Amino acid sequence: MTAAFDPRPQYLRALDQLEKLFLQVTPEQLDRPTPCTEYDLRALLGHTLGGIHRVAYVGEGGRGLDLPAQAGEIADTAWPAALGRARQRVAAAWEEDEKLDRVVEVPWGYVPGRIALGGYVMEAVTHAWDIAQVVAPGAALDEELALSVLPVAEQVLPADQRDDVPFGPVQPAPADADAPTRLAAWLGRTV
Repeated sequence: MTAAFDPRPQYLRALDQLEKLFLQVTPEQLDRPTPCTEYDLRALLGHTLGGIHRVAYVGEGGRGLDLPAQAGEIADTAWPAALGRARQRVAAAWEEDEKLDRVVEVPWGYVPGRIALGGYVMEAVTHAWDIAQVVAPGAALDEELALSVLPVAEQVLPADQRDDVPFGPVQPAPADADAPTRLAAWLGRTV
């Protein structure tokens, strides 16, 4: 990522992808397991929303460690509306260009805003894959978006340095796997 890199369009595109998936969530799916094994679907949706609120909070000037990465209690049918509110908040929080160069604190350290927001692009794209496995198995996800974050994931999360990160070992992916699936495998999901 260069100093000119602006992750905001990618992040909003990742949220568009999440929105399509959130619209497909049904109450009977919420207790199902996900490829993100520590979460059932309800918990993963809450974690995903929590991440959006966390990066919004960072854009608003807060410390990334001060806000829990869970969204709180959401009614079974209110997930799309909750995502809509989170999207509005994060878009407003990062609207000013100057915030991209301001050093911010996120769970992985102090980095320029553009790097912090770029990390949350990777999170949103990966959790879209996790959610899709439950609500829309086989759905075509944004290949171009996943291709843009896969090399970043490979660089910042090398296969041989997984001791202090919340990702399992790199998993094998089929040779013909699409980019979202390869990203999920790189981040420790069984695909």
